[in-house]
Amino acid sequence: MKAIWNNQVIAESDDTVVVEGNHYFPRSSVRSEYLTDSQTHSVCPWKGTASYHTLTVDGKSNPDAAWYYPQPKDAAKEITDRLAFWKGVEVKA
Repeated sequence: MKAIWNNQVIAESDDTVVVEGNHYFPRSSVRSEYLTDSQTHSVCPWKGTASYHTLTVDGKSNPDAAWYYPQPKDAAKEITDRLAFWKGVEVKA
């Protein structure tokens, strides 16, 4: 699977975990040079508290387009150290 935004591959892995229709990529497969920490957080009742990253590629920013669960609840342990994408990021095989 690949995550693509602004014509750049942000992440690529054959080892994604699909939860609620979202592919969670291993952190090691994500190009960290495109990520900037965000102050945004959200709460899922069964996964826990999510943190976000803004994507910046070739001078364009996509705020909060990547998210992860720093300490997922037991029900979501499979997404530990993984990131998912939205907000126009194309995820495809």
